[in-house]
Amino acid sequence: MLYLLALLLHRLPLAMGQYDICKSWVTTDDGPSWEFYACQPKAMRMKDYVTVRVDPAGITCGDPPERFCTHENPYLCSDECDASNPDLAHPPKLMFDSEDEGLATYWQSVTWRRYPEPLLANITLSWNKSIELTDDIVITFEYGRPTIMMLEKSLDNGRTWHPYQYYADDCMEAFSMPARRVRDLSTTSANRVLCTEEYSRWVGSKKEKTVRFEVRDRFAIFAGPDLKNMDNLYTRLESAKGLKDFFTVTDLRMRLLRPALGGTYVQRENLYKYFYAVSNIEVTGRCKCNLHANLCTFKEGSLQCECEHNTTGQDCGKCKKNFRSRSWRAGSYLPLPNGSPNACAAAGSAFGNCECYGHSNRCSYIDFLNVVTCVSCKHNTRGQHCQHCRLGFYRNSSAELDDENVCIECNCNQIGSLHDRCNETGYCECKEGATGPKCDDCLPNYYWRQGCFPNVCDEELLLCQNGGTCYQNQRCVCPVGFKGVLCQQSRCEVDKKDCDGAPSARAGLGTVLLGVLVLQLRGFVDL
Repeated sequence: MLYLLALLLHRLPLAMGQYDICKSWVTTDDGPSWEFYACQPKAMRMKDYVTVRVDPAGITCGDPPERFCTHENPYLCSDECDASNPDLAHPPKLMFDSEDEGLATYWQSVTWRRYPEPLLANITLSWNKSIELTDDIVITFEYGRPTIMMLEKSLDNGRTWHPYQYYADDCMEAFSMPARRVRDLSTTSANRVLCTEEYSRWVGSKKEKTVRFEVRDRFAIFAGPDLKNMDNLYTRLESAKGLKDFFTVTDLRMRLLRPALGGTYVQRENLYKYFYAVSNIEVTGRCKCNLHANLCTFKEGSLQCECEHNTTGQDCGKCKKNFRSRSWRAGSYLPLPNGSPNACAAAGSAFGNCECYGHSNRCSYIDFLNVVTCVSCKHNTRGQHCQHCRLGFYRNSSAELDDENVCIECNCNQIGSLHDRCNETGYCECKEGATGPKCDDCLPNYYWRQGCFPNVCDEELLLCQNGGTCYQNQRCVCPVGFKGVLCQQSRCEVDKKDCDGAPSARAGLGTVLLGVLVLQLRGFVDL
């Protein structure tokens, strides 16, 4: 038994704690020194550090006091919400409290007493810090889940917002999108924004209360259903453009667009049973520290990374003052299993001396800056030590700094990219609709024609109507009697000659042939 316990304790860090050590004191032939590793904090309950805002003003029930009903007893409206009475109030903080003895506490909106005016509510969660999601977002509703809602995210503390996922009992009707499931996505579409009907259809409030944003199912696309192949996930997070940022947020916003209807149409005679009520929001994630910290603490009202690798800042996003001999870089999950720390180097270290890595034979002293710099860097390098790549080139991660092939040309597609520069992984900045490392491909719903243009039609969202067929995503070929971009318009609505009783299509064709014949005759006479 003791042997099995020791074996379990030995294996536990391997199973639970990947990238949890930032550095280790090692002894080599050159003496003892620190060995650095890529590292990240452990996942935790992020709702313990969140600030919440609910809008518009007056959307929370209780001011003035208001009675409400439930779908189970829609005509027994004895419940009351009163903001001035702690026992009857439902403020936003109750979405994050501890519920004792199974008694649900919840935030609640006003009822839909102003129907048919939409009942809209926004719930915004802010951390004032970049966090990386590690598990599903789970929202628990009391008295029924909304029939229409959407989840949005921000990466810049709420300055701009982007859709994260749509929810509706009928996705096509609510958002003009087909319903999809996360578990049906592929490795190339794992960060796709979709609409799901799984959490919006009425099944009885006592049976189903939760709405999810499925993080684990998206992870499973790479790591397998039990998330056992985490190495593959970490590799994809590092190499797939936009995937890491997809799971990163500073803020989340739930836009509640239509409340639960109890499986029926809106009953105008009893509008007190339509409202929103949220009892719990679970968000699990870790502080984003750019793989330069394994601890994150709550200081001065916000989360702060305990930075290693000579980095500093809330997200360990820059080098310390005396460690700026090389440009700051985020750590990398690769190569497995310890990654690359990309630690900042101190002035006066081997990196900080006047070393040009074989890309220059001359140095120059700049008096007013009191620095020595390399002159005329070769091999497409630049910088004080020829340690950076020229614009239009990026660092070859498999080459050492003194390699003549350390900088690789970006080769951005001139039509699809904004310019000929790329980031440190070789990805170019694409024009709208373009994608791919070199911007030589198009996003879904775009087609390539000397650049990427929005599809006029496709087989998913932009369907040709009335029997029309889509030609290379560029236009709809309409049947006789219809016109318009999507063949959506009857010709009869525009030209009565095309309607019943007017000359037939055969007569119209005869007229065209007659016109051609006249032109030919005129040409003959001219000759």
